[in-house]
Amino acid sequence: MNTPLSWIKAYVPELDVTAQEYTDAMTLAGSKVEGYECLDKNLEKIVVGHILSIEGHPDADKLIVCQVDVGTETVQIVTGAPNVKVGDKVPVVLDGGKVAGGHDGGPLPENGIKIKKGKLRGIESCGMMCSIEELGCSAEMYPDAPESGIYILPEDAQPGADAIELLGLRDTVFEYEITSNRVDCYSVIGLAREAAATFRKPFLPPVVTATGNGENVCDYLKVTVEDSRLCPRYCARMVKNIKLAPSPVWMQRRLAACGIRPINNIVDITNYVMEEYGQPMHAFDYELLANHEIVVKCAKEGDSFQTLDGQERKLDSTILMINDGEKAVGIAGIMGGENSKITDDVTTMVFESACFDGTNIRLSAKKVGLRTDASGKFEKGLDPNNAEAAINRACQLIEELGAGEVVGGIIDVYPEKREGKRVPFEPEKMNRLLGTDIAPETMLEYFKALELEYDQASGDLLIPTFRQDLECMADIAEEVARFYGYDKIPVSLPAGEATTGKLSYKLRVEQLARRVAEFNGFSQGMTYSFESPKVFDRLLLPEDSPLRVTVNILNPLGEDFSVMRTSPLHGMLNSLSTNYNRRNKNARLYELANIYLPKALPLTELPDERMQFTLGMYGEGDFFDMKGVVEEFFGQAGMSKRPQYDPNSKKTFLHPGRQADILYDGVKVGYLGEVHPDVADNYKIGEKAYVAVIDMPSMIPFTSFDRKYTGIAKYPAVTRDISMVVPKEILAGQIEEVIGQRGGKLLESYQLFDIYEGSQIVAGYKSMAYSITFRAGDHTLEEQEVLAVMKKILDGLQKLGIELRA
Repeated sequence: MNTPLSWIKAYVPELDVTAQEYTDAMTLAGSKVEGYECLDKNLEKIVVGHILSIEGHPDADKLIVCQVDVGTETVQIVTGAPNVKVGDKVPVVLDGGKVAGGHDGGPLPENGIKIKKGKLRGIESCGMMCSIEELGCSAEMYPDAPESGIYILPEDAQPGADAIELLGLRDTVFEYEITSNRVDCYSVIGLAREAAATFRKPFLPPVVTATGNGENVCDYLKVTVEDSRLCPRYCARMVKNIKLAPSPVWMQRRLAACGIRPINNIVDITNYVMEEYGQPMHAFDYELLANHEIVVKCAKEGDSFQTLDGQERKLDSTILMINDGEKAVGIAGIMGGENSKITDDVTTMVFESACFDGTNIRLSAKKVGLRTDASGKFEKGLDPNNAEAAINRACQLIEELGAGEVVGGIIDVYPEKREGKRVPFEPEKMNRLLGTDIAPETMLEYFKALELEYDQASGDLLIPTFRQDLECMADIAEEVARFYGYDKIPVSLPAGEATTGKLSYKLRVEQLARRVAEFNGFSQGMTYSFESPKVFDRLLLPEDSPLRVTVNILNPLGEDFSVMRTSPLHGMLNSLSTNYNRRNKNARLYELANIYLPKALPLTELPDERMQFTLGMYGEGDFFDMKGVVEEFFGQAGMSKRPQYDPNSKKTFLHPGRQADILYDGVKVGYLGEVHPDVADNYKIGEKAYVAVIDMPSMIPFTSFDRKYTGIAKYPAVTRDISMVVPKEILAGQIEEVIGQRGGKLLESYQLFDIYEGSQIVAGYKSMAYSITFRAGDHTLEEQEVLAVMKKILDGLQKLGIELRA
């Protein structure tokens, strides 16, 4: 956003500051000034000159000698300009003065060009007449400037007067960085209001007077809005008997300072109001509107439309269009159409001032590949209550400039008026928040300057609709702080209680998982959540496996990243494969990451995101090492019961005889096993690989960080070893369950220390040996006590078909 200081001063007439003072104060008050440019930089000693006579140069055919009245004297200037004549008023730089650049319009030198008295082909020249390029400007911004030659000033210019002031170059243009929540500051009026509040000066916005003849615009035009959500307000007025002409110099200078090229009075008025009020406007040729009707509705899928720039734009059903009775005439909030543009033959036109949904405008501009100044403002969400004031201001300028006859009345489609908000005025809370002691009366003075009214009866501040950023007490406190002065707020320590932060319970369990894995030699890995559907075939999953039901990505990077993973194994096996193929002899990896299980397809709600603790290894270690890591994790997590293992897990990606579901207190919390040889081949892993997967949401309810400690045992332990002949189908877990149940309070621990199958054991059986430890906490055990417990254990084992080995 660029604005000249002169335009700001038009609404804050008592403002008298330097460019740097303005920059510093506005930035500190929240309207950040990125920088500024003095338009009169390197322009010194330039006055109005009146050409009294012209003679040819005696030694040069293309040079002329002019006598020029510069107010205090008549000077002689030699020039080669082809466009000057006697009586012209021109800008003249005197001896010792400066111009910004050369007449070729090239890059401006940093320090300008010094002009000195000298001779041209033997004839003395005491100064120089200036082209618009030499004044640091361009013919684009000064359309009355000749293509080649000296700039001609108005006939009423007084010789010796300040030519730079006359050209409107005694000005400074400021560039602002406006945040998107301050839509009101995307206008000169909004910035002038901020400047007035910052410098404590009166704010005098333009006074809009009533306009229009005795006719009624509704007799000429009909407006229908079919989608009031995308177009909450649409205002239209008409102007007859259009008289196209250049806009006045003051308007041209203000537009040029903002970087807008003056064109003609009608176009310049729409641009002027857009800059002044921050409200984009558009004009249609009334005669080109079929049925003299405007209909605001969305385009049809596959439609195309030619915009004012001559480009054909592809449309869809989400793009809001301005239509007449037969066809589209503009893309709402972005650009009008070639079929209704204002030409030099226009006699009657329709002014549009509307408010469109910002999100829709932004998306539409992206779809059609066209972003304009208007769409840039609309996409930030404009105040619909500003639309009527802006269109009335445009009609006022039409009448003041004699550009046409305004038809009376206005068409205003505004089904649901937007009302301002109320925010409680709480000065004590604001002072506590800011660490200040500002009087409520001082705060109210700030609010009054910002046009925030105070309702004394309710104690509320009435927030106008143009301040969409003010929602709560903290927002109001910010307004106080920036006008009180951030530099005046004293340094203070934060108030409040010091508390010790800690991780949530879930994160503490995950931290423990990392610690246990790393203690056992595992390194953390990270893999993608996006996968290819082809991984299910590599894992040998059956076609009806629920793991094949996935959340599909709408705009994937490619097929290899087109679905959300439902199993963590692909990423883990890929990582093990990479390590194996880089000749790492041993690899141990772990990962804590989510899988994504859809609750229904098509998706009607977010999928179930489940954290999985995945362990993978090859090289040193086997199934039982992996099982030991899992059990150590459970023990560290406070899961005091022994987990159980169900070998009938039927995981197709695991070895059929070396896999098991992990059960805890009857709940399945994960699985582990050796990777199926075919799966290992699919991933090019040439050794036996082992994996374990713990479903954290299933496991966490059984965990606890509460610990109960007991003293060191005072009495000795008694150990008994038993060697048994066990049917092959009996699992170690079943034996241990019997030992645990029948060992009673005296049982301290038990450990499987041998397992054997061979020729010395009957076919269908195996040998298993356990060491069982007993201890009493209050006395030394006697032999009879131990024998009684051992008998209970042996009786229970016999019921499973187990016999003691001789």
